[in-house]
Amino acid sequence: MELAILNTEGKETGRKVVLNDSIFGIKPNDHAIYLDTKQFLANQRQGTHKTKQRAEVAGSNRKIKRQKGTGTARAGSLKNPLFRGGGRIFGPQPRYYGFKLNKKLKQLARKSALSYKASANNIIVLEDFSFEAPKTKQMVSLNDKLNISRKNSLIVLPEQNKNIYLSSRNVQGVEVVTAHELSTYNIMKASTLVLVESAIDVLQATFENM
Repeated sequence: MELAILNTEGKETGRKVVLNDSIFGIKPNDHAIYLDTKQFLANQRQGTHKTKQRAEVAGSNRKIKRQKGTGTARAGSLKNPLFRGGGRIFGPQPRYYGFKLNKKLKQLARKSALSYKASANNIIVLEDFSFEAPKTKQMVSLNDKLNISRKNSLIVLPEQNKNIYLSSRNVQGVEVVTAHELSTYNIMKASTLVLVESAIDVLQATFENM
C-alpha cells in the first residue's frame, strides 16, 4: 500500500511511503482483536474491590432470639446476611483479572487492526516534526490542518517526545504513543491513525523481531 507523506501544513510533500502488506494488508482476524482488546481492558482493572462477609462484620455473636417457638425463622446472630448491617453473601473479593495471550496472537491482532485502518483509508503519514516547547495551540493547529480536529486520533511517534506529548495532553480526542507502545485497543479506538514517517520503520522492525 502506498501513501503520500504530508507536512505539518496538511499538504503533500511529493514523497510517498510504501506500507508493508504483511502488516497493513492482511485479512483481519476479528477474534484475535477481541481477545487482545479484552486482555488490555482486563489489565486496567485494579481488582481491589472487597465486601465484608459474615465473619468480618463488626457486631455481637449473641443469639438474638430463642431457636424455637417464635413463629419465625431461626437466627444465630446480627451478622446474618439477611439482616440489615449483616455480612454480604458471595460478595466481590480482591482478584487479578489479567490473563495470558500468546505473542503471535497479539501480533496478529495488531496487524489486523492496522489492516482495518488501512483498508478504510484512515491512516495519515506525517513527516517528522517536533515542537520547540509544549504548546496546546500548536497541536490544535496541526489537527485542524490535517482535518482530524473532530475525530479521535492516535499519533504514533518513533520515540518519546516530551513536547509533543505535553502539547496533546489537553486536546480532547488526541492520544500520542510511541511505535513500541502501540496496542490493538488504541488502534481500534482511534478514528484516524497518524503515523510519523520515521515511526513506520520502527513499527515494521518491531513486527519483524517478534
